[in-house]
Amino acid sequence: MRFSGRLCLLLFALLLASAILASGSQDPELKQCKHQCKAQQQISKEQKEACVEQCKEYIQEKHRRERGGGEEEIWNKKSPSERLRDCSRGCERQHGEQREECLRRCEEEYQREKGRHEGRGDDNPTDPQQEYQQCRQQCQRQGEGGGFSREHCERRCEEKYKERREREGERGEMYEGRESEEEQEEQGRRGQTPYVFEEQHFITGFRTQHGRVRVLQKFTDRSELLRGIENYRVAILEAEPRAFVVPNHWDAEAVVFVAKGRGTISLVRQDRRESFNIKQGDILKVNAGTTAYLINRDNNERLVLAKLLQPVSTPGEFEVFFGAGGENPESFFRAFSDEILEAAFNTRRDRLQRIFGQQKQGVIVRASEEQIRAMSHHEEGGIWPFGGESKGTFNLYQQRPTHSNQYGQLYEVDSNQYRQLRDLDLTVSLANITQGAMTAPYYNSKATKIVLVVDGEGYFEMACPHMSRSRGQSQGSRRGETRGSTSYQKVSSRLRRGTVVIVPAGHPFVAVASNNQKLQILCFEVNANNNEKFPLAGRRNVMNQLEREAKELAFGMPAREVEEVFRSQQEEFFFRGLRQQQQGRADA
Repeated sequence: MRFSGRLCLLLFALLLASAILASGSQDPELKQCKHQCKAQQQISKEQKEACVEQCKEYIQEKHRRERGGGEEEIWNKKSPSERLRDCSRGCERQHGEQREECLRRCEEEYQREKGRHEGRGDDNPTDPQQEYQQCRQQCQRQGEGGGFSREHCERRCEEKYKERREREGERGEMYEGRESEEEQEEQGRRGQTPYVFEEQHFITGFRTQHGRVRVLQKFTDRSELLRGIENYRVAILEAEPRAFVVPNHWDAEAVVFVAKGRGTISLVRQDRRESFNIKQGDILKVNAGTTAYLINRDNNERLVLAKLLQPVSTPGEFEVFFGAGGENPESFFRAFSDEILEAAFNTRRDRLQRIFGQQKQGVIVRASEEQIRAMSHHEEGGIWPFGGESKGTFNLYQQRPTHSNQYGQLYEVDSNQYRQLRDLDLTVSLANITQGAMTAPYYNSKATKIVLVVDGEGYFEMACPHMSRSRGQSQGSRRGETRGSTSYQKVSSRLRRGTVVIVPAGHPFVAVASNNQKLQILCFEVNANNNEKFPLAGRRNVMNQLEREAKELAFGMPAREVEEVFRSQQEEFFFRGLRQQQQGRADA
């Protein structure tokens, strides 16, 4: 690889020399230089394109010098931000670690130049929070490349933000034990909530024309209120018909739910391979370090997988590793020296370079019909060719619903039914809510619920003490009153496909389907061991268990009136929505 790089540089120098000596009509140097680039047979198409771009840049820079000022003077007139932009653009032609290193050098130079400008008073120093936001915006503009480069970029932004705040003698709010109550109140006034994640909160890790992988930002990047689930991440994989996801492994435990479509997943360990035909409703546990690859075996329907990952190396951070690959995705074998690879594989260097340099199509590629058929010859639910217990898939839809009526169905699986969930202390559930219907208000005793909208639309409401503590205390102090120790604010947001909602333990929550379509929500419930669901309305709500005297003392009303309210709803867990009730009364 180093020899190839030197060859390209030498070739370009020769091309420039010949271009400078050339003559012609308009831009003769550029014309000759481009011709020389395209005429070379020993370099690849990508190298030819890079050569042409360098020709253009050379001519443009020459024209600027001829107009006066010189390159050095033009550069010195640019602001640090303009220099950073130009430097970053130069890094875009590089890939992988080289691009990361190039961007890092650009950023270091930017900080040095910015410091000199601030010392002269040329630029106004930015607020640390503003600088952090600008840094993240720059990360977003880097695009959606073939790796988690944007996530790494944002991580560097956080580190620099923390360093600057500490240098100034203060800690940023994102690193405190709790967010300030003032910030929580301001979020509530603006209609923002740290418990809701939308499309813009996902990072695209990989994308090709045949599919993509999106990863939700770290929960604690949004709010320290979510520290309890800091070591969990959510990812969504979408694969087009007949797509193939190349073999890879993660440094994270993973639970996979098939939200849509059908495919085949293969798990490779040291001495065996398991292959499972998967379909909608299947759950599968993939252990950390297991090499996995996947096909969408349908010719028409997209395959969609929702994943909950628990990193095993760094809390809240995980990486993907590609052994099989080449330049895109980059194989981790390319990080080793040629000598090590030659000895490890007992193979000549030229053959190794060809093997680990051929693949350039990306993480998700298209397979032929013959290849799909060859990799799909397995029983539904998986095969276990080595004897013993199968550790295959578990289908939610094949279980009896925990709750079911005309307004919805709730399917649940815990570690007693699917033992693979035991190590993660996890329960998985899926709720189908009929259009216009709603769930009962309820809360979990221990488990924090990570809700992902699989299909449909609706909205949710949740009672939250954290978002209103400051508001309640300030109102009480203004009135000179002694208020209760806790007040609650309604947290509410629209639900649509791809929305993620966090419901902490103890927080009453209700989901409502729109009047036009049903709502389907997937729930990963973390810390599920010995968890209980407590319904707050319906036939089995917990308030019905209170003694009459307790009801009178708690509500300050006769027990009979309290019981009339809490015993009016005869359905369980799924109810008619407000408009359905109004329609029912009108029909009566």
